[in-house]
Parts: sequence; C-alpha cells; structure tokens
Amino acid sequence: MPIVVGVSFKKAGKVYYFNPNSLDLKEGDAVIAETSRGIEFGEIMIEPREVPDEEIVPPLRKVVRKATDSDLRKEESNCNREKNAYATCQRKIQGHNLPMKLIDAEYCFDGSQVTFYFSADSRVDFRELVKDLASTLRTKVQLHQVGVRDEAKLFGGMGPCGRALCCSSFLSDFEPVSMKMAKEQSLFLNPLKFSGICGKLMCCLKYEYPMYKEMKSSFPTIGAVVTTPEGQGKVVETNVMKRTLAVELENGNVAQFAVESLEGWNSCPGQCDACPNSEAETDAQPEFDSDDEVENS
Repeated sequence: MPIVVGVSFKKAGKVYYFNPNSLDLKEGDAVIAETSRGIEFGEIMIEPREVPDEEIVPPLRKVVRKATDSDLRKEESNCNREKNAYATCQRKIQGHNLPMKLIDAEYCFDGSQVTFYFSADSRVDFRELVKDLASTLRTKVQLHQVGVRDEAKLFGGMGPCGRALCCSSFLSDFEPVSMKMAKEQSLFLNPLKFSGICGKLMCCLKYEYPMYKEMKSSFPTIGAVVTTPEGQGKVVETNVMKRTLAVELENGNVAQFAVESLEGWNSCPGQCDACPNSEAETDAQPEFDSDDEVENS
C-alpha cells in the first residue's frame, strides 16, 4: 500500500492525498504541493500513513517541500492581494449591475490566477465582468458559482447552538442529510426548527443518527401492542436517551415504562401505525414521508 499525507488548501477544506516525497512531515506543517492548478500552499492534516490503492485518485502528486520563510511571506502577500481583488470585483459587479453576491477571492500561490466565488439565484452571464477584471487586475480570472451550503462554509458564522458553524470550522466534506434522520431522532417535523443558516437541514443531524438508529432497533415501534407490568397497551411515544416508552393502557391511562420491563412486543399483531403490514398505512402515508428522500447536496 502506498504511503500518503493528507493536505488541505483552505480552512476546513477538503483533504487531498499526496506523496510525502520522503519528507519528514507532521500535522500542522505548512507545505508547497503540486496540484492540477499548479503549485499551491497547503497544510498537513494527516501525517504519513499507508492507505489502500482504491482510496487514491490517480495521479498521486507530490509534496514539493516544506514551506520556507519566503513561502510564508508570499502567502501573506497573496492574502493582502485577495482583499484588494475582492473590493475591486465588488465594484465591478455593481458597475455591470449583475444579480450576484460575491463571497470570496482566492489567488493561487504563484499569483498567476485569481478565482472569485459567488452565489446567485440563477445563471449569470459574467463574460464581460471577467474581461473587465482581467484588464484591471492584469492576471487570469475565474469565477465559480457556489450553492448555499458552500456559501455558508466560505462566509462562516454562528449556528443556533452558539458555536462556529461545523462546515466552516472542521467539516471538510458535505454529506447527505435527510428528513429521515430527524424523524429517527424524534424531532419535531418542522424543517425550520432544524435548518442551518444556509436554509438546508443542519449537518449535525447526521452525528447522532447511527446511535439513535441502533438504539431504536431494540424498541417497539410507535403503535405496537406491548405487555407492561400494568397490563397490555399501545406504545404512543419513545424516549431513546432515557430508554423509556409512554404506553396507553387499556383503561385509557398513559404511563411511562422502561423498555426492559416490557414483554411480548416482538409479536406485533399487524395493526401498529408504523408496521409495514398495517392496513392503515396503505390508506394514509405519515406526514413528511415525501420528504424522506430529499437530501442536502
């Protein structure tokens, strides 16, 4: 198996595998690496290790060298140039009266190209803007339109939990998040309650989903008929974290029971609300079922 290092080229950016080129590299080291866009300045996120061949996307490019003092000064200079380029592009967008929101500007390490990231509600014809920017900045110019999740990642901000956004602080890749994950965690099925500042379902819904799914596999479903210490009843609510269930008894009272105290729920009579054999399910689909397959992407 080949030995690789993981390199990221922006904060919380995607990590790419590179040939360490026999260099002594540690996590956090600044490096110069050979990429498809040319020579780039990056940071070691994964120290040298062996990985299976199938995890590598060929060609496996090399880390050229550890960043020198000269490289660090050049990177700092590029950051200053990016601020000026951003301000220039903002003025040009207003001058051309284009319906787009500028998000970020990024120079490649050798300064031969600047890339602008923007968002817009629809496709934008920015050909004249590119010509104007290239003439003013005297370098190659590229514009990339990004989606709302990438916009939030580039802008950053605070989530409803009071912490920095996951996408802008440590998430290197966006993974699909579906309404099914919210349902599995017994959240209120109102997307506004668990949508991030990007307007999509919050990435953190995925964090605890596997645990909830595994734990709920040992629970009877909502609507299942179970035998409790106080007699038979129907499950109306579950609390995975406390491992308790609310059961409506035959006398109409609702009581809480530990899941370990229940008996007989494996033999479901086929009349549970959530049972795939239930006749009720064929007549009326549960609310939000149509959203189960809608994912953030």
